[in-house]
Amino acid sequence: MPTDREYDVVLFGATGFTGGLTARYLAGHAPAGLRWALAGRDPARLAAVRDALAAIDPAHAGLPLLTADVTDPDSLRRIAEASRVVVSTVGPYQRYGEPLVAACARAGTDYADIAGEPEFVDLMYVRHHAEAVRTGARLVHACGFDSVPHDLGVYFTVRQLPADVPLTVAGYVRAGARFSAGTYRSALGAIARRRETGAAAQARREVEPWPADRRVRAVPGRPGRVPVADGWALPLPTIDPQIVRRSAAALDRYGPDFRYSHYAVFRRLPTVVAGVAGLGVLAALVRVPPARDWLMGRSSPGQGPSAERRARSWFTVRFVGTGGGRRVVTEVAGGDPGYDETAKMLAETALSLALDDLPPTAGQVTTAVAMGDALTDRLVRAGLDFRVVR
Repeated sequence: MPTDREYDVVLFGATGFTGGLTARYLAGHAPAGLRWALAGRDPARLAAVRDALAAIDPAHAGLPLLTADVTDPDSLRRIAEASRVVVSTVGPYQRYGEPLVAACARAGTDYADIAGEPEFVDLMYVRHHAEAVRTGARLVHACGFDSVPHDLGVYFTVRQLPADVPLTVAGYVRAGARFSAGTYRSALGAIARRRETGAAAQARREVEPWPADRRVRAVPGRPGRVPVADGWALPLPTIDPQIVRRSAAALDRYGPDFRYSHYAVFRRLPTVVAGVAGLGVLAALVRVPPARDWLMGRSSPGQGPSAERRARSWFTVRFVGTGGGRRVVTEVAGGDPGYDETAKMLAETALSLALDDLPPTAGQVTTAVAMGDALTDRLVRAGLDFRVVR
């Protein structure tokens, strides 16, 4: 990683809701001496974010502010070349994300975001992975609730099981929270762009190397009652299984034959039935432009729930792993997944990339591959729960 940069970390998108939470987290948890800055397109709004941080701690009154816009490649080049790590909360990433990824790949600068959009992540691999390998940049997507608890939770689970044997892991997600506006709009966009998402996945398959002597699969699974998760499980078609699968492909510790299935868990069967029906209706509506526009208008980026509402929010992901004659149940749990914990995960990712002694990697990598134990330890110290249930 470059050591002669002006900043250790630059937060791009600091004026948005999640960006503001990430800035506040960094202000409260970055170690003394960390050289960090806020970046965005509106200097006045950036100054307002800094003023809010300074009101909490006057030490932040001189925090550097950098003006940059996704429509201005030179501004993105400047912040990429000035920083060792750039993290972005500017989504939807399919629309706004690529220029900054490209700038970081060219500059050899580590990059992280909270993208949960498979099409975007696959296209960034096709277009910028090779350049990042050449320059030494680490491009780490999905560093929020998508997909840190699931990627690192499976990594944690696998380490409780025997090595060099076939392994099967299932993840069961429960949450009591409101999803962010960005997540909502990204999900609608992904549903509306199923054809484009499939084409991006195919383009990646054509260029991405895969282990020749190991088998790694993400298996959809079947709905049903799951006593270990205390509810009804429904296969969850998010980006998380893809991230887990790529970690497993890169790390031999996942064994010669690895399978992962990913589920949402509901306490009551009628909720599952209603959820399936609702998804079917939503999938039909987003293909109709006026209906899609109306749905997009129901939630605007930059909006989020109150601190009181976030304080009541929570998530748990329970994993069941089997292999080598052993069965283990683990759990990752935390508070508000869509906002507070996502901001924490992204900020700790930035700090890990900037400060921790990490394995040598480059190109598009996952959190488990790039940071593994280092990021897990950081998140445990920050209040997330990684534990063996039984």
